[in-house]
Amino acid sequence: MAISKDLARLPKHVAIIMDGNGRWAKSRGLPRIMGHREGVKAVRSVVRLARELGIQVLTLYAFSQENWNRPRDEVSALMDLLVDYLESELAELLGNRIALRTIGDTDRLPDKVKIRLMETVSKTSVNKEMILNLALSYGGRSEIVRAAKILAGRCLSGEIKLSDIDERLFAGCLYTAGLPDPDLVIRTSGEERLSNFLLFQAAYAEIYVTSTLWPDFAKDDFLAALSEYGKRERKFGLTAEQLAGPCTGKGL
Repeated sequence: MAISKDLARLPKHVAIIMDGNGRWAKSRGLPRIMGHREGVKAVRSVVRLARELGIQVLTLYAFSQENWNRPRDEVSALMDLLVDYLESELAELLGNRIALRTIGDTDRLPDKVKIRLMETVSKTSVNKEMILNLALSYGGRSEIVRAAKILAGRCLSGEIKLSDIDERLFAGCLYTAGLPDPDLVIRTSGEERLSNFLLFQAAYAEIYVTSTLWPDFAKDDFLAALSEYGKRERKFGLTAEQLAGPCTGKGL
């Protein structure tokens, strides 16, 4: 795919908070699960485009820890939908050399989901072109607590000293260890919050909010987000002059 000028600077890692499935269904007088089913179509479209553009990592917030508190019937339907997705997309993941990974407390998932998930992760693990990262039963705060416990245990065992702990070591204990931090976080449906998503990793991510509900999020919407990212100046706490490099002009 030819990349236009405004897409010349693409993010390595895009993370998406896929919001608005329920509202999409409600506005049409449909059951909420129909919104989730339509949302799967948007997932397929975005994954394909990300692969075509050469984005290295795509993380999708598919199911949060808080989502377990939704009505039992909806949770059950979402789990069935996840199994269907894994089964239907395996051939495409393999054909496009996309590796599936997952982050979150996946031990809470039903056995049928865990089995299919593990199989898909294993079968696609040799793929190197892109990583599709599904956040399932995921919560940013609990991820940070989990990392702290891991480091505390390593300190108590004498494996490391307290003074050894820094951001790099801490990041290595997160679910996303080994992956680049997200450069761009996209949130659909117009809500302006992170909703407990990648709280540590998204510290310097560019945030793009669109009022489009997730089932309506199409290729043009994704391209618009990427185009906006390309226009942003990422300073990471520095000044614009520092980012521009040392000045060699006379008289300064």
